[in-house]
Amino acid sequence: MSEKKITVLGAGLVGSLISIFLAKRGFKVKLYEKRVDMRNQRIDGGRSINLALSHRGLTALQKVGLWSQVKEICLPMKGRIMHDQDCNITYQPYGQEGQHINSISRSKLNMLLMNAAETSGVELHFEEQCVDANLDLGTCFFEGVTGRIKVESDFILGADGAFSGVREAMRITDRFNFSQYYLPHGYKELTIPATPSGDFALDPEGLHIWPREQYMLIALPNLDRSFTCTLFLPFEGKISFEHLTEPNEVQSFFKSSFPDAVPLMPHLLQDFSQNPTASLVTIRCNPWMVGKAGLIGDASHAIVPFYGQGMNAGFEDCRLLDDKLSKHRNQLSTAFKEFQANRIIDANAIADLAFQNFVEMRDLVADREFLLRKEIEMKLQESYPEVWIPLYSRVTFSDQAYSLALKIGQIQRSIMDKVMEIPGIEHNWRHMDFTDVVTDLKAQVDSI
Repeated sequence: MSEKKITVLGAGLVGSLISIFLAKRGFKVKLYEKRVDMRNQRIDGGRSINLALSHRGLTALQKVGLWSQVKEICLPMKGRIMHDQDCNITYQPYGQEGQHINSISRSKLNMLLMNAAETSGVELHFEEQCVDANLDLGTCFFEGVTGRIKVESDFILGADGAFSGVREAMRITDRFNFSQYYLPHGYKELTIPATPSGDFALDPEGLHIWPREQYMLIALPNLDRSFTCTLFLPFEGKISFEHLTEPNEVQSFFKSSFPDAVPLMPHLLQDFSQNPTASLVTIRCNPWMVGKAGLIGDASHAIVPFYGQGMNAGFEDCRLLDDKLSKHRNQLSTAFKEFQANRIIDANAIADLAFQNFVEMRDLVADREFLLRKEIEMKLQESYPEVWIPLYSRVTFSDQAYSLALKIGQIQRSIMDKVMEIPGIEHNWRHMDFTDVVTDLKAQVDSI
């Protein structure tokens, strides 16, 4: 007999989406959120990084019939636009012609998903904090606007984020493995408003990056023609949030580090002082299912945001779990066990990739040798599109398992290391025959 009543914790992006998937399968879904209903509140900035929606995420949205609605609130970004300290700009496309990622407002997307969940028959409850859970019985206890309540269900699904209460209940059970790692860097959200004439202040078709080795600034476009900027900076050290406490220090730091951005940020000092500084954490755990409870999204595998895959990975979780439910005829416990078996491996892989991309974005995107390397890889992709697919494209524009993408990416990096050592490569690469390179890659990939 299949489980019928599902309690989902967390009405964020993944919690809302998985509730829709489950409701469409005929489950009776109750969705609980500790915060107020954001649809009835003024949305304040400064508390989240703008999101980049790409293939894995939009594939999940397509499966529940929401992509056409979501597309209306997206802005396509075709590549990285790098700004050096002398105000020179370098453009690097994300993929081949027609490939792009999408800038999207977290709050707009979340509200759209909440509305879709209600339309699908999901019962939403806000301002209800889970204070205890019996994982073996499938019972949750909430305290909130209705006092203390007990909710019984056939399965509990924790989609309640990086600091999941469901995961905390699992953590004290036998043989549950858990780790968390905080980057020494934090982030702060800032804004580049639209120009006085109402236009974009920067090219809206790219993700702008000001890489400065130990820190960086990024900017993503919004529908109102503003840009959401995020400063990533160490918490402590010579150049850090710790030392940017006075307005003159903030102004001096930005003028020397991001000279072409400062004139576009009239509210810089106000944003810097009022918006919180947040931390960046990677969460790993195993298993994702204990008793009658499972974890999904950030609750099971929170990652740092530097590959733009946090939301996309969470949405892909939803699609893959739904695939398993089809296979096992809505037997949620059976489907979830099979879902987690390979997905934990892939979650660990994208966590590693996200950290690696932080180093790349921060240190390498303005490096001449790195840019040459990317140009050669682009030529290889154009010449051998079925064989040489850059790691970024495998992650961002395909459904290939993250763990497999990581393995192939490591092979490609090793091969490119050898290519970059060829004498005169910087002058001759446009006219070189790379057949041997591609043959080597194919042979190694076939052996995996």
